[in-house]
Amino acid sequence: MNVAAEVLDGVVNEFWRTDMLMEKYDTSLFCKDLEELGLSLSEKQVEQFLRYYELLVEWNEKINLTAITEYNDVMKKHFVDSVSLCKAIDLNNAMTVIDVGTGAGFPGLALKIAFPNLKITLLDSLNKRILFLNQVIDELGLSNIEAMHGRAEDYAGKPDFRESYDLCVSRAVANLTTLSEYCLPFVKLGGSFISYKSEKIEEEMTQAKNAILLLGGEVQKQTEFTLPSSDIYRNLVVIGKKKNTPKKYPRKAGLPSKEPLYS
Repeated sequence: MNVAAEVLDGVVNEFWRTDMLMEKYDTSLFCKDLEELGLSLSEKQVEQFLRYYELLVEWNEKINLTAITEYNDVMKKHFVDSVSLCKAIDLNNAMTVIDVGTGAGFPGLALKIAFPNLKITLLDSLNKRILFLNQVIDELGLSNIEAMHGRAEDYAGKPDFRESYDLCVSRAVANLTTLSEYCLPFVKLGGSFISYKSEKIEEEMTQAKNAILLLGGEVQKQTEFTLPSSDIYRNLVVIGKKKNTPKKYPRKAGLPSKEPLYS
C-alpha cells in the first residue's frame, strides 16, 4: 500500500470509528447541556468526549478513578461540570492552565477537549492516574497538554512552574485555605485560581480570607449556578493573583492540609 492509500485508509477508519461512537451513544442531552452553557462543539470534539468516557470506564475496572460510571452521569457530573468553568471566565483566549489534583482529568482534560486553544498541565500525585491520562491524550490526539506525576508542594517550588500559569484550577475535595496554599503559588501576577465547589461555603470563605491574602490572592467573585437540566449546585470561586506568593509557601508535604493557614 502506498503512502496516499495509507493516509486515505486512516481517514476512512477514523470516520468509521466516529460514526460507530455517535451511533452507540445518545448525545442529545449532553449537547443540550453544553448549549445552555453557551458552548457548541464539533462532531470531533463530541467523539473525543465519548472515547474519553469509554477509556474512563475501561480503566476504572483496574484502578479507582471515579465512583460515577453511568453514561449520562459522567457526561453531566464530570464533563459538563468541568467545562462549566466558562460561566466564570472567558476561556476562548490562549491561556496556560494547570489543574492541581486532576485525578481522572477533571476539569483539565475535559477543558482541553472543549477549548483546544488552552495549554494545559495536569498534575496528580498518583502515577497510575498519569498513565491513564497519557493514554487518553494519545488516543484523542491532543496537543499542548501534559500529565505530570508529583505533589503540588514539590512542583510549586520549581522555577518552570512557580508563578508561571495564567490560570490554576482545582476540583479537588479540600477546604479553600488548603487549596489556596497548593494552587496560588502556580499563578502568575494578574492570573487567577478558580476552585470548584459543590456547596455554599460562607464559613469556609471566612476561614480562608487571611490565608488568601497572605498567599498573594484576593477573592474576586463567586459564580453560583446549577448544572443544566438539574438541581446540582455549583460554586466557582475566583481568586485573583495580586502579589507574589512568599517563597516559603507552599509548606512541605502534608502541612497545608494538617495545619491550614487559618490565622
